[in-house]
Amino acid sequence: MERIAIFPGSFDPITKGHEDILRRALPLFDKIIVAIGVNSTKKYMFTLDERKESIKKVFAGEPKIAVEVYQKLTVAYCRETGANYIIRGLRNSMDFNYEKSIAQMNRELDKTIETVFYITAPELSAINSTIVREIYLNGGDISAFVPAGMNVPPHIPQQ
Repeated sequence: MERIAIFPGSFDPITKGHEDILRRALPLFDKIIVAIGVNSTKKYMFTLDERKESIKKVFAGEPKIAVEVYQKLTVAYCRETGANYIIRGLRNSMDFNYEKSIAQMNRELDKTIETVFYITAPELSAINSTIVREIYLNGGDISAFVPAGMNVPPHIPQQ
């Protein structure tokens, strides 16, 4: 049986932490789908196309990684794609408590789907997309927090 995992998130933007977790997960899975979730009530900084293209660029040449978009329950998306694993990153104890609850609910919804947790590398644990967005929106340089070579659109000052 093929080991397929999804790595769900908004990736607004993808960070070095996301990249590290994906690269560390590659040896364990035959295929990893970076699943960009769409929430119609959420305001994104980068367009869906920009996020998708950034992730594809970061993992160009890596045949085990696919980038897709979904708009449904994560376990339903897992069933649709044949994935039996969900990859999640943990930066701190707050992440653990939050992600543990989600993993337990997902397990209740579908006992065939396992959540696999990766502890973020210490040097990347302070990075999160919300803070990176704030830096970017306020004119700061985010290159230290996003994967090398990522296309970051020019900063548009807030009105």
